Amino acid sequence: MSQTTAVNSLLGPLHTQAAGALKMSSIVSADLEKQEQEEDEEEEEEEESVNLTEVKMSQIVMPCHSNHRQELSVGQLLKWIDSTACLSAERHAACPCVTASMDDIHFEHTISVGQVVNIKAKVNRAFNTSMEVGIQVSCEDLFSDRHWRVCHAYATFVTQRTNTGEKVILKPIVPHTQKEQVEHSLAAERRRVRMVHDDIIKDLLSNGSIQQADSSAVDDAMAAERTRVESVELVLPPHANHQVNTFGGQIMAWMVNVATIAASRLCQAHPTLRTIDMFTFRGPSQIGDRLLLRAIVNNAFKNSIEVGVRAEAYQEEGPNRHINSAFMIFEVLDNRGKLCTLPRIRPEPLEGERRFQEAIARKKIRLDRKYIISCKQAEVPLSVPWNPTNQVYLSYNNVSALKMLAARNNWCLSSEKDKVQLYTLEQKSMLSFRVEAEVDVPAHRAFCLLAELSDRPSWDTHYQKCKLIHRVDADDFLYRVVTPSVRHGGVGSPTSAKEGQGILQDFILLASKRRPCGSGDPYVIALRSVSLPTHPPTEEYNRGEVLCAGFTILETKNNMSLISYYNQASPEVLPYISNDIAGLSSSFYHTFCSCRQYLTRNRLQSASEEQTCRHQATDTDGPTSANEADRLSVALCSTQL
Repeated sequence: MSQTTAVNSLLGPLHTQAAGALKMSSIVSADLEKQEQEEDEEEEEEEESVNLTEVKMSQIVMPCHSNHRQELSVGQLLKWIDSTACLSAERHAACPCVTASMDDIHFEHTISVGQVVNIKAKVNRAFNTSMEVGIQVSCEDLFSDRHWRVCHAYATFVTQRTNTGEKVILKPIVPHTQKEQVEHSLAAERRRVRMVHDDIIKDLLSNGSIQQADSSAVDDAMAAERTRVESVELVLPPHANHQVNTFGGQIMAWMVNVATIAASRLCQAHPTLRTIDMFTFRGPSQIGDRLLLRAIVNNAFKNSIEVGVRAEAYQEEGPNRHINSAFMIFEVLDNRGKLCTLPRIRPEPLEGERRFQEAIARKKIRLDRKYIISCKQAEVPLSVPWNPTNQVYLSYNNVSALKMLAARNNWCLSSEKDKVQLYTLEQKSMLSFRVEAEVDVPAHRAFCLLAELSDRPSWDTHYQKCKLIHRVDADDFLYRVVTPSVRHGGVGSPTSAKEGQGILQDFILLASKRRPCGSGDPYVIALRSVSLPTHPPTEEYNRGEVLCAGFTILETKNNMSLISYYNQASPEVLPYISNDIAGLSSSFYHTFCSCRQYLTRNRLQSASEEQTCRHQATDTDGPTSANEADRLSVALCSTQL
């Protein structure tokens, strides 16, 4: 099998999914543009609330900042980004801070000489000794008064120890605006993804989820060794920050330089840096260090090149210290701005083969992130296929979508009965609802009870059956839910016409639960539809879709809790609640009363139940039978291969 065929066979399902997402995106592009305009207007209104950690930098691009195309070099932009983010972090910490890591950066546009770069950074959330800083980069044309977004990034900074070696404990961030509340909440989810980032590739390769592409020699392939670049930089005082350490932005700029040379040797053209994968600074460097920078092309796909870069520091005596590693994605554009087809690469044996295969795994991860995390909800199919390789990103998307929905500040009270409130939220073609009430049950106990989705049929008449399919880990579960049908439909399509009545609906749901990460955070139980090869649509049921739903549980005074249920009403869900919204019935009230009775009845937790709850929080083995678990694993592996 050729290299191109192997890679295409691996990424074929993802490309099909991407094509579907792009087709859907074109249908709703007009609505999305209007929605973005509305979001920008809301942000302008929220800017009246001053964020004390916010730092702004504006730089006009001079010829000394540009490359051969008279465009701002990415290395220089990274210097400005890192400097702005560091100033924001230190403003909050009131002590020296260093860059620990930088999340993926995707550069949407280039910036020309004479244009202005506007960078805004502010601390989204402070943990114990680290904090997440959000960075927004935009470009301004002074002559046409046009503004456009260039990129956004999230950087993690850590505080330096005091002179006595003590850690500096950070004070918490108090969000004021809706946007700040969302970013504050999602920062915990992004931190969760960072912690498992390196393990995902290892799992992809070790579990056989990535098909081994053929990297054997072909006539027109270039040997990877010909792209290898090695360069040494001496760290001088101008390269250091105010802490006398090598400036992180300077290290990144040097790494971009050698990566660009490696990519140019393969394509024999001037490549454009499009994406930098998440990377971590492994150690500091000081004035007087020699920085050894190595770069090589790991793999070349049809329209993109992955270059791996490694930075090591050393003194005149002593071993080399690994400072940083990064993976950079380049593209080549022709005179019309179209992507060029790139030459193939022939890796050297052993280490080159390893880098070659890992580059394929990273490309798959980038596609997962692009079409699960980065896009808006309307741009992706509702039921994204679930598999172990994209589980982390589906879980992130599941929780973050619910948190973003809950943080909206324009909910309207539709009806109220005995302190049970029904709110609605209209967003273009999407109607969301929220049912909310306070219950006399501790928040942690309510969370434990509501997280057991299998018990929901006992208090919710809309759930006839709920079966656990697979326990992914301590926080994520796959369920099949059967509900009464209120409309007709065919196989897997509730909107198609079909004769007969009383056809049930079923849903395949990913349930993700989260405990609070800090004071003021709610417990979260998020639900969204996924698809599984082991549970395809059948004639007996209409396959429904859940876009975003779930519970937030917030601890209130006197050991009580505020329980809120959210749902972005898809066509399959809306009929259940439409009469309540119109004021023609109060089924939501009766359902919530049943929920409250269920919680109150089980308010007291026995010692055995408490032990079981703790066991479930750490045990990743589900009650699913071994045969069914094996069947699921085999089916998922077969679809990936």
